[in-house]
Amino acid sequence: MSSETNSPPDPEFLAAVAQRRSAMTGPAVSGFELLRQHEQRQKFRRLIDPGILRPNSHEAAMASLKILSNISENLIREPENPKFRQFKSTNDMIRRRLIETKGALEYAIEMGFRPEVKEFQPLYVWNERKSEELRLGAQILQETIELAEKKSARSQTSAAETKAATEAAKRNALLAFMDDRKTKMLRDQRDRHNREVRALHRPSVNGEGTISPSPPPSNAEMPGSGHVLSSPDPVVDELPPYHD
Repeated sequence: MSSETNSPPDPEFLAAVAQRRSAMTGPAVSGFELLRQHEQRQKFRRLIDPGILRPNSHEAAMASLKILSNISENLIREPENPKFRQFKSTNDMIRRRLIETKGALEYAIEMGFRPEVKEFQPLYVWNERKSEELRLGAQILQETIELAEKKSARSQTSAAETKAATEAAKRNALLAFMDDRKTKMLRDQRDRHNREVRALHRPSVNGEGTISPSPPPSNAEMPGSGHVLSSPDPVVDELPPYHD
């Protein structure tokens, strides 16, 4: 009986298995790399708050964050497009949103943009070795903008609900006031009617100190009304007989 020998696995088979495993699980990231990415995210967060949000108005800060987000998203989507790899500091929008807004330019620099001069034009050009910083910076910008928009929507909803409640309270107070006025008017009418009725039935005192009955109402029926006074035996005048 022949013995079977164990042959080593085929190298091509091992390579195929490793490729499938890599495709399923994604590239492995070391603990050191995860720590570095976390620290980079925290740095971007600090550049936003307090870096951009605190020294500027809310409107100016949000406008700058959106400009930075547009620049980073365009560059991630089309990294080879030259118009997305740089921006002019003399551009009016860039000047107001990135140069004059405190902290905004520092964020762009952290994503990999560096100042250069080309053909006597001051530019900020992106360094392609900063792809990881660009990706992380874009993520933090998107998270911050979405959070601010949700907070603003909640605030607007709360303000609208408060306004509606205030208007409803005003309407209810007005209706209650009108109800009170109507109730008072009806009560006054009832009290006046009761006084008039009591006055009709109250006996009056004449000058001799005797109580005289109250005069009958004007529409009361007088005794004997509707009858004609006559003798029980009425006399009928007859003509005398005619004599020739």
